[in-house]
Amino acid sequence: MTSERQVDHQQIRTNQVFTIALLALAFVFDAPALAAFTAAVMVISAAVPALGLFSRVYRHLLLPTGLIRPHLVPDHPEPHRFAQLLGGICVTLGALSLFGGLQVIGWALVGVVIVLASLNLFAGWCAGCTLYYWLNRLGVPGFDRSPLRGTR
Repeated sequence: MTSERQVDHQQIRTNQVFTIALLALAFVFDAPALAAFTAAVMVISAAVPALGLFSRVYRHLLLPTGLIRPHLVPDHPEPHRFAQLLGGICVTLGALSLFGGLQVIGWALVGVVIVLASLNLFAGWCAGCTLYYWLNRLGVPGFDRSPLRGTR
């Protein structure tokens, strides 16, 4: 299935910067509540993109200043939302572990998301998108978008 839809990859990068920064601060200051807040933002953003806090900051604060310019790319938004949902679930489980006194497990789960978001931000590889497309190739229901021609 081909599509002429465009995804603003600058908005995705902005989301990753906020996610990495907030989760790193949560770790440095041992603040499970900040990790839980970040998880909630990620899950809400994946479920209802129009309500995404980081995306709203991007659109309503950063873009109008001209400091950041959109980078529209022919792409499907579904794999990116799936990746964000997986990250949000991982951070949610991490925060729950932290609140339950399981520090090593909790921070390890948060750390996985920091590493994967950093790989996407700095290397351009999205683990969740890759998983989405693998599930598409396997014919798993709900994963109905194939990579666009000329993309990963």
